[in-house]
Amino acid sequence: MNAIKITSTAILSLLLGIAVTAYAQHEQQDQKQDHPEQQQSKHEQAKPQQQHGQQQQHAQQQQQQDQHKQQQHAQQQQRGNEHSQRTQEQQRVQRSAWQEHRSQRWDSDHRNWQQRGGYNGYRIPDDRYRGYFGQDHGFRIYGLPFLVVGGYPRFQYEGYWISLVDPWPEYWGNDWYDNDDVYVTYVDNGYYLYNRRYPNVGISVRISM
Repeated sequence: MNAIKITSTAILSLLLGIAVTAYAQHEQQDQKQDHPEQQQSKHEQAKPQQQHGQQQQHAQQQQQQDQHKQQQHAQQQQRGNEHSQRTQEQQRVQRSAWQEHRSQRWDSDHRNWQQRGGYNGYRIPDDRYRGYFGQDHGFRIYGLPFLVVGGYPRFQYEGYWISLVDPWPEYWGNDWYDNDDVYVTYVDNGYYLYNRRYPNVGISVRISM
């Protein structure tokens, strides 16, 4: 009788142990199934925050680029204004220098190189002279490097400085030095500047490097 009770008790304990173990395994499986959903939920919640942060970073970069472009535009505009002011001032100086050397009576005001005792300045080499000087090589003074030396106009052409030592005739146009074709030639033992619009008059000039 006692053996039967002991056997029954052992069987009952074994069944309870199996039931408890099965229940515990089932709970662990349920937790594992729930865990990916929780991770996915957390990941989905993090996505809007990451996107918002990226949008803010992109907006900041775009704002910096816009500011940089605005600064560049302002600097370019300032340089353009300064260049325009310098150009206007240069034009004013050039006009003043040319107008101050306009003759009132050309026939009595000018002197050729023979009257001046002959030309004793720099002489242009023959190959350079044939290539850029003479009646066949006209040019315009406008836009060439320009200086005022001793009160007289001087401009640079093909690497040579050409200085006027004579006034220019009163009947030439007011802006001939901007709009008329001119050329420099060597004649009668000296260099002269001729205006194609007034071909019979040569202005004595001096050549230098």
